[in-house]
Order: sequence, then structure tokens, then C-alpha cells
Amino acid sequence: MNEQPNEELQSEDEQLDSQVDASLENETAANDEAFAEAGEETRDEEMIRLRGEVEDASKRVLQAQAEAENFRKRLRRDTEDQLKFAGMPLVTDILQVRDNLLRAIDAANSAGNGESAAGLTEGVTMLCKQLDDVLAKHAIKEIPAEGELFDPNFHEAISQMPHPEIASGMVAHVATPGFQMHDRVVRPAQVVVSTGDGSA
Repeated sequence: MNEQPNEELQSEDEQLDSQVDASLENETAANDEAFAEAGEETRDEEMIRLRGEVEDASKRVLQAQAEAENFRKRLRRDTEDQLKFAGMPLVTDILQVRDNLLRAIDAANSAGNGESAAGLTEGVTMLCKQLDDVLAKHAIKEIPAEGELFDPNFHEAISQMPHPEIASGMVAHVATPGFQMHDRVVRPAQVVVSTGDGSA
């Protein structure tokens, strides 16, 4: 008589176990389906986010390219302006010499005939010195020529002449002074080159 209740209990336990297993299976399947759906939504959201990041990166690249192009244009314009107006300081200094030259002319015209020549000579001499100082200030100096060995890099021979005291190939006379700025020749000196004493 004790075996029948045990069998019934065992049967009820088995039924409960099967129900629990079924419930667990259903819950697991539901969770798997939910996770799957959640995973698909996350991928879609990730795709949208990545597309947005790509668009933002593209905009930033285009903006950087535009800024770089604007910088190049501005740099080119600044360089052109620097080259165009590089001589401004020299021009400003030379204009001061011109002003003083006009003042010297006015002073010579207003002075008497006796004082005119002497005053004009003194004024022009001072102006020449002022002009030489201005040129030296801007690294412009006269090319040594007279008594120097003829150098085609700095001198331009306009003629030759015999000279009893100057050796052949040396500069005997400077017709027009030459100038150089730093190490570059602005204008070569026009010179007459000696051919020697001519005794040969």
C-alpha cells in the first residue's frame, strides 16, 4: 500500500520537472529571440552611428582642405606683396635725398650770384654723401675698379688704351661706377682697360 503513493509522488515530480523544463526552454527561447532582436537593433544603430561619423569626417576633411587652400592663397598673396614692396624702405630714404636736393636748388636760386655757385657745390656734395650713406644702409656699395685687375664678373670693358704706368689687364679708368647689393652685381662698372706701356 505504500508503493502506490510513492509512484504517484514520483509521477507528480516527473510532471513538475517536465513543466519546469518546458518553462525554462520557453523562457530561454524567448530570451534568445529578445537578444537576437536587440542585437539586430544594436547593429542598425551602429551602422547609423558609423555613417554619421563618416559624414562628419568627410566634412572635416573638406573643411581642412578649404582652410589649407585659403592659407596657400594668403601666403602667396603675402609673398607677392613682400616682393612688390621690398624696395619701400630704400625709396623712402631716396625721397629724403630728393627733398634736400630741391632745397639746395631753391637755396642756390635765392642766393646772390657770388654765393650761388659755392653754396650749390657744397649742397650737392652733401647730397652725394647722404645718398652714399643711404645706399650703404641698404647694403649697396660701389664695386672697386680703378687700379684693380679687370674682372668680367664685376667690370664691363668699354675700350682699351695703352698706359705707361699701368700694367696690361688692369683698369686704367672708370667711366661709370658699378654697384653691388650684398654679393649680387646691380650694375657692372664700365671701365677702360690698360694694354700696358705699348713698348712691345
